Formats: sequence, C-alpha cells, structure tokens
Amino acid sequence: MQNYIRKRAVRIAHHILQTSNTVRQTAEVFGISKSTVHKDVSERLPRINRDLAEQVRGILDKNKAERHIRGGEATRQKYACME
Repeated sequence: MQNYIRKRAVRIAHHILQTSNTVRQTAEVFGISKSTVHKDVSERLPRINRDLAEQVRGILDKNKAERHIRGGEATRQKYACME
C-alpha cells in the first residue's frame, strides 16, 4: 500500500472521529469519492491501526442507524420550502 494512501486513511479516520461526519460528508471535505472513503476506513484502516478502525466503525454504525432520520428531515425541509 502506498504511503500517501496510508496517511489519507488515517487523516480520514481522525476527521470522522473529530466531527462524526458521514461517509458522504467526509468525501466532500477531502474531495474524493464515497467509495474511496469507505474503502479507506473499512478495508485499509484495520490493517494500519485496528483500534482507530474500531472507533471509526462505531461512529459510522451510529450514522447508518440514524440515516433514515436525516433523510426524512431533508424531505420535510424540501417540501416546507414549496408551501
């Protein structure tokens, strides 16, 4: 694995821990795809730092559990503007 990929995976992990951002939000901040963020934290990070990977997994699992709430709120706001 290239050194810059390792550094990116660790930077992404620290960003997610500090902000609790979703994969989509993190991808936008770093200017990369959601797929790259997901691959970095789910496949590459456990090989680099297992403890850090477990902490990030906890946040991503929480975000996934709350995803239906965020989606519902976005729809509510969308249609509130149309009234």
